[in-house]
Amino acid sequence: MNTPKYRRVLVKISGEALAGEAGRGLDFSIIGPVCDVIKQCVDAGVQVAVVVGGGNIWRGLKDGGDHMERTRADQMGMLATVINALGLADTLEQKGCPARVQTALSMPTVAEPYIRNKAVAHLEKGRVVIFGCGTGNPYFSTDTGAVLRGIEIGADAVLLAKNIDGVYDDDPRKNPNAKRYDTITYDDVLAQHLNATDITAISLAMDNHMPLALFALEDPQNIFRVVMGEDIGTTIKEAF
Repeated sequence: MNTPKYRRVLVKISGEALAGEAGRGLDFSIIGPVCDVIKQCVDAGVQVAVVVGGGNIWRGLKDGGDHMERTRADQMGMLATVINALGLADTLEQKGCPARVQTALSMPTVAEPYIRNKAVAHLEKGRVVIFGCGTGNPYFSTDTGAVLRGIEIGADAVLLAKNIDGVYDDDPRKNPNAKRYDTITYDDVLAQHLNATDITAISLAMDNHMPLALFALEDPQNIFRVVMGEDIGTTIKEAF
């Protein structure tokens, strides 16, 4: 087997991607293969942490709209991520891959509180650590939470597994001639207002020199390919 490119990674998994064609809830025909690949990475000696979104259940800003106060709507979104985190953890453990869920909001009868040193200790013992509740604060996306946790645990890269296969210079759903970047700098993403992830996540990654790899989760094996160093999707990093 080839040597993995990364020793420790933070994988961000889109909640919507876990819903499958239904668009809502959990599709275990998708979650199962995703967990198979996570286990494959762990078996290859890679330490894997995960942040999962909650958009398959509730998106604070979108679903709350003008009907709810933003902070409360975002807190509902944080709880949605915990449902997904527990589903991932259970599936991983059924496959023989130990997992721990840590949450930014305290819920001790459901999961461990987020403690950085404890998370790192789990990773070093070969356990997958799944972080729920994003940053624990409203107005921040789970992408920002993923970059934050990746920096905190000393990950080599943050892998953004999404419903799109990379960063484009225009919306590929509207413009069939949109160009996908293989590599792009943080500065260019910000300057061109590209819809890769939110500005806060990009700025945080840039300030802390954290490379981001954005690729499609449609084929879960892409996670392993990126970990092993294949050029999949788009890499966002410092100037070349």
